[in-house]
Amino acid sequence: MVPTDRLLNFAAMSFLLIVIPGPSVLFVIGRALAQGRRAALTTVVGNTLGAYLLIVAVALGIGTVVERSVLVFTALKLAGGAYLVYLGVKAWRERGALRASFAGGGAEQGGLRTFWEGFAVGVSNPKTIVFFAAVLPQFVDPGQGHVPVQMLVLGLVFNVIAVASDCVWGLAAATARDWFARSPRRLSTVGGVGGLAMIGLGVTVAATGRKD
Repeated sequence: MVPTDRLLNFAAMSFLLIVIPGPSVLFVIGRALAQGRRAALTTVVGNTLGAYLLIVAVALGIGTVVERSVLVFTALKLAGGAYLVYLGVKAWRERGALRASFAGGGAEQGGLRTFWEGFAVGVSNPKTIVFFAAVLPQFVDPGQGHVPVQMLVLGLVFNVIAVASDCVWGLAAATARDWFARSPRRLSTVGGVGGLAMIGLGVTVAATGRKD
């Protein structure tokens, strides 16, 4: 089982990553603004299942390799940190484009299609792919055994936090459609702050040492 201190530290880092608006959050908010609460919540479910599929892939595919190879671990950590910094810089430079994402409308569509679109966004989200591959293994304790199981537990913690956060974003956006429409420029500030936070998280990932 994952030690309590590592579980809490992982939950804290997950929270910092999740609250930063990324592809999944933007998609949830776009659905909320265009189609309302039901579409937003359906999208959250799809996103969550897509993200957990990534966790399963990481746990069963690279868990043992990362556990036994310091070189692989270091390469993943540095690559992940660099890519998070890249995403942060990109988010900062393109922060003005958020207005189009939040303000976009769309015709109402079926719940199943909304679910699968949310799933596709969740399973292809570069932010979570990098996080699961480069950060999640750092919080596994090889001495406790069952490394893949530890990763699945940590991933479940991540998803619980993500569901809560995404639901808040989606419900808030659905409730505040008119407010966003009147103040689109505020969204540029959201994107800028999110980009800077992502850069900081990437630097932290790259500088963090192995925890065993």
